[in-house]
Amino acid sequence: MFDAGTSSDASGRNSRQIRDLLQLLEELVLDGLQHGFFGYAIDGVIGPGGRRDVVIRAGKSHKFTIPEDDLPR
Repeated sequence: MFDAGTSSDASGRNSRQIRDLLQLLEELVLDGLQHGFFGYAIDGVIGPGGRRDVVIRAGKSHKFTIPEDDLPR
């Protein structure tokens, strides 16, 4: 399984938004595997101030906003 704790930025801390995003992806995929079929869409754009907006569509949408400073280097 994916361990979100292994990905960190230059300062050694993990972005809460990145951890939440990766945890949700893992849960969605595992749930889809149990049901036997699934389809998801993930969109990402760069917003104001270098923030990354990531939207996961999986029956309902989940949006995460990640500041540029929180990106792993």
